[in-house]
Amino acid sequence: MKASVSYKVFQVCNIIILLFLTLSCFLPFVYVVAVSLSDKVFVQAGQIVFWPKGFNLNAYRYLIKNAAFWRAFGIAIVRTILGLIVNMSLIILAAYPLSKSNDKMKGRSIYTWFFFITMLVNGGLIPTYMLVSQVGLRNSIWALILPGAVPVFNLVLMISFFRQIPVEMEEASAIDGAGHFFTLLKIYIPLSKPALATVSLFCMVNHWNAWFDGMIYMRSPKMFPLQTYLRNLILKMDITQMSGDDYGLLDLLSNESIKCAQIIVAIIPILCVYPFLQKYFVKGITLGGVKG
Repeated sequence: MKASVSYKVFQVCNIIILLFLTLSCFLPFVYVVAVSLSDKVFVQAGQIVFWPKGFNLNAYRYLIKNAAFWRAFGIAIVRTILGLIVNMSLIILAAYPLSKSNDKMKGRSIYTWFFFITMLVNGGLIPTYMLVSQVGLRNSIWALILPGAVPVFNLVLMISFFRQIPVEMEEASAIDGAGHFFTLLKIYIPLSKPALATVSLFCMVNHWNAWFDGMIYMRSPKMFPLQTYLRNLILKMDITQMSGDDYGLLDLLSNESIKCAQIIVAIIPILCVYPFLQKYFVKGITLGGVKG
């Protein structure tokens, strides 16, 4: 069937808008890479656009010696791994019973609203801070994980996906004598790889990009996760954490080159993980949003 003129115009507008959105995300990344690889003179003169000038790796040489950066990087790695384990464990354990019908789980709607209401009204920053302080979690990596242990949006996605698994498979396993944990581990989880990959990626990115909780829960800068460290770095360059050798190298660099180099290194872990989960990502989002 021949496409109408209005449809062609709509497609052209879609392409233009998507191209604009793609460039608006990609070009800042290209600029940051260019600045991190450019000579100090060109960076300070504002002559860098999308291609490095005076190409050098001095910013990355400085970065390799920067103990504060790698300490924050390590904290972010540990926080992301522990946070992912806690998030996914609780999401799966909560989504399985909440995906059942009301006749199989009495009070399911009440429990569902118990979680959902937190998306609309949270406990507030000050009460949460007081609670974290009173239970002794301040300056602990668990202060970055436990307050957000059950991301409700991700829980809703998992519930929606679990509801699409044929109930006949669960009934067949029950006839064979399987209990709920066996059914969850052997049927639901293997069939939910797209949703699990999608939710895992959301949880990882959330933990990796979080900076505000590190700022309010950590007393010492030595306990800052990577994004909190980068946030402070972007606001002001902390020369008190530099060694004597760093000062000599710093003469060859601009603050912007150092900041951009650290931003690039901070992006790499997520860029490395995403290709392995991408094949599940679209399917997980699509199927997880079919049923509510």
